[in-house]
Amino acid sequence: MSTTPLLLQALAGTEVSRPPVWMMRQAGRHLPEYMELREKYDFFTRVETPELAAEITLQPMRRYEPDAAIIFSDILVIPKALGMEVQLIPGKGPVLPHPIKSLQDVLALQRDGVADRLQHVYDALRLVRAELSPDQTLIGFAGAPWTILCYMVEGHGSKTFSEAKKFCYNQPQAAELLLNVITEATIAYCKLQIEAGAQVIQVFDSWSGLLSPEDFENYAQPYLLRISDAISEIVPVILYPKGSWYALSKFRYSSCAALGVDWTLKPQVARDLIGKELTIQGNLDPSILLTDPETVHRKTTDMIKQFGTQRYIANLGHGISPDVPPVNAKAFFDAVKSYQPS
Repeated sequence: MSTTPLLLQALAGTEVSRPPVWMMRQAGRHLPEYMELREKYDFFTRVETPELAAEITLQPMRRYEPDAAIIFSDILVIPKALGMEVQLIPGKGPVLPHPIKSLQDVLALQRDGVADRLQHVYDALRLVRAELSPDQTLIGFAGAPWTILCYMVEGHGSKTFSEAKKFCYNQPQAAELLLNVITEATIAYCKLQIEAGAQVIQVFDSWSGLLSPEDFENYAQPYLLRISDAISEIVPVILYPKGSWYALSKFRYSSCAALGVDWTLKPQVARDLIGKELTIQGNLDPSILLTDPETVHRKTTDMIKQFGTQRYIANLGHGISPDVPPVNAKAFFDAVKSYQPS
């Protein structure tokens, strides 16, 4: 029996008896033990206190025993480390009160030593790694440059991020510089996460699905590939360009180990686009977790049958929502861990 953790086996293309399983946003949100901490500490206190971030990361590991832990943090730690004010307002989400408007704003960012200002993340990773068993994988993560640009320019969440698009169209020099600044900061940040114990890096491009295929090639793809090329020399990289199904084939022969897909794509279509060279991660609709344990178990099993057990990581198509009963989340994990190919 291999001593390599199951997730790392799947990412390497090694034959496995069942797919590994973890869940995006498994740390926090839906867990009552997390809500207790939320009542005591504001969001960035939770993120920036290593002991709290580690505890939140470990809560789902104790409850569900998935194959991987993903560090509790936030993609907007990069803008914060670049010197921007970032607030998380309950009921409204992230707010950056002084968004990027011009080339001068980009040039004013605190670019030197960005990754060094995120020591709390590395400290949390070390604490978590010390508590995990050898067969559990520790995942670090970062936001993709396009998605981070969206928040830095728009100043808040949006369904369209029209200000971010306008910025890219009307100020291409500033947009290119900003994307490069974010990319370099992200590479340095991910490398320090790896030094602290992260065995896999996932890059979330949550808003790439808002881009046309042409714009994806300009504002998303080159920067995702640069990050993957720099990091995959050290640990496997999972890229998750949510909603950008039209671009999946462009990563087929890239340096990343896996691509995440959302629930709008049928498993066979995903496999046809991505091929057998890469591992696929996904893609249960998180809303299914709002049904009942029996339905969750059945839908999860059906999903695995369609993807197959090899070069596959069972996950949701996006993060778990806060209103999911833990018993339903447990049914998802149990369905994967008990899966037997027919």
